[in-house]
Amino acid sequence: MSAAPRIWLFKSEPEAFSIDDLAASPGGVAPWEGVRNYQARNLLRDEVRPGDRVIFHHSSVKPPAAVGVAEVVRGGYPDRSDGSADDDPPRWIQVDVRFLARFPRPVSIDRMRAIPALAALPLLRRGNRLSIQPVSPDEFRAIVREGGLDPGELLP
Repeated sequence: MSAAPRIWLFKSEPEAFSIDDLAASPGGVAPWEGVRNYQARNLLRDEVRPGDRVIFHHSSVKPPAAVGVAEVVRGGYPDRSDGSADDDPPRWIQVDVRFLARFPRPVSIDRMRAIPALAALPLLRRGNRLSIQPVSPDEFRAIVREGGLDPGELLP
């Protein structure tokens, strides 16, 4: 029996890969590649699975904000986007994600800080720079609702 789908927050700098880039990809599907942090790599390799939902977050912009929702459609496989050799086991891992929705209202970090249901969100902890983070179902619902969408239509 497989585990129930989980929810994640994936951060990306929009100059490198944006929600619009994902939406414009063939079939709305693209690899989430270029993660070069071992803790995030371990999550991609060991915990992120097809069917999981993703809050797509634009980082390194003003203001940083959650901008939409995606779905994992292919589990972890080797990421060779840096031209690395065929390490066995592979050093870096990627997953494929599919665009599901863009928020009518991006949800900024400042707005998230004002929502009591997001008080424990890892993204809001000082010093937390991890590009892949778990999100609870209640946090997902709060972010999606604040973004202007119905979370019931986007939950796994």
